[in-house]
Amino acid sequence: MTVTAALPPAALRSVLTALMLAIFLGALDQTIVAVSLPAISAQFNDVGLLAWVISGYMVAMTVAVPIYGKLGDLYGRRRMILTGTALFTLASMFCALAQNMEQLVLARVLQGVGAGGMVSVSQAIIGDYVPPRERGRYQGYFSSMYALASVAGPVLGGGLTEYLSWHWVFWVNLPLGLVALWVISRALRDMPVKRRDAQVDYLGAVLLIIGLGSLLLGITLVGQGHAWQSSAVLALFASAGVGLALFIAHQRRCAEPLLPLQLFGNRVAVLCWAVIFFASFQSISLTMLMPLRFQGITGAGADSAALHLLPLAMGLPIGAFGGGRLTSRTGRYKPQILSGALLMPLAIAGMALTPPQAGLLSAVFMLLVGIACGLQFPTSLVATQSAVETRDIGVATSTTNLFRSLGGAMGVACMSSLLLALLQDGGLAAVGNPLLGSLQMGEADPLNQARLLATFRHLLLGSAAVAVLGLLAALALPDRQLRGH
Repeated sequence: MTVTAALPPAALRSVLTALMLAIFLGALDQTIVAVSLPAISAQFNDVGLLAWVISGYMVAMTVAVPIYGKLGDLYGRRRMILTGTALFTLASMFCALAQNMEQLVLARVLQGVGAGGMVSVSQAIIGDYVPPRERGRYQGYFSSMYALASVAGPVLGGGLTEYLSWHWVFWVNLPLGLVALWVISRALRDMPVKRRDAQVDYLGAVLLIIGLGSLLLGITLVGQGHAWQSSAVLALFASAGVGLALFIAHQRRCAEPLLPLQLFGNRVAVLCWAVIFFASFQSISLTMLMPLRFQGITGAGADSAALHLLPLAMGLPIGAFGGGRLTSRTGRYKPQILSGALLMPLAIAGMALTPPQAGLLSAVFMLLVGIACGLQFPTSLVATQSAVETRDIGVATSTTNLFRSLGGAMGVACMSSLLLALLQDGGLAAVGNPLLGSLQMGEADPLNQARLLATFRHLLLGSAAVAVLGLLAALALPDRQLRGH
């Protein structure tokens, strides 16, 4: 039985404020960077590694989350959340000082490791202080931080990039991180250290990193023009296959695995993970691609790109709030998930056929994409938690978050590689990269504009086709009542 530590209301508010600040910082860096990507690629003259600025962060955070959970059990949660916050803040400085794309990607990986601690340990600390029947309300406060970050990130990132430089997207984390360290240290200074015997699956983490890293790097090389049958690509895909196969075999024998394989026998949970994987695939990849599309075609600045991205960011909390209310009212999850999964490919196809200059219509389709994602994210989590045994809710929740992060990382890698391949197709490579040229000039050449419109149209139609896979998973979901209704 879980025992929670009672706190006076004022002390609990102080703890909650500290944890919400940590959650906000970790979530903000998933969105604030998106609008600065065109400026980064233009300065470093590199589009090929651009996806890794986001996918490197997300893969690192994905692997770090369960590791921090076990380390918190061994050494205390206060120490672990302070370690994660300090690492995140230090890595932000390295990002700001990066002199090329390789240095930036390495710093982003380090930043993702820190963010994993901030996010996972914050949720665990709530479990220490709040009884189970009240945790839903406090998780709602955390969800509001994700919603705030999804809206504030593009606006803040666009303003900093346009009027200062993209480096300030990372410099701004230093004062925020230092404040977070001070607030968390004070709020949790009397937190008791609860230790339990735990086994940290370091080998599983290494195998997962090798498998995912090799897979994403292989996809990136294909996008850069390497043939599928080239030795480098085949070696990376072979490494990915061996790494992931060894990871699965190790998880079967591990006492406390990163990925609990026994839950894969639960049909509802598996289908919900598929839904959330493809929803995150679209959400994160479009967050990266739409500023590139807008600035590449129109030649607009980062502040205009931020406003262009804003409807998508606003749609996420709207969909999440509406879906959550309907789920609570009806006790059913499939209608909301199916509605979002059906809306997704239709809205993306509408974006593909609408030029970014068509302000209102383009904004409507982007808002619909955000709402479609929002309808699926929290509802899929609730459905998963309801479908598993009470004792498995914790690991089912962490596995849901893992598939959400994996979907985002795969989405960014696959869609950016497809973009690079499309730019090289049809002889565009012979005349130079029209996207990079447009971003560096800051204005749209009519010939390049036509090329980029066609390229992004094909790219978004491909994205809509991928979204159909999420729709198939949603259609296969059983239509059941949530437990307790």
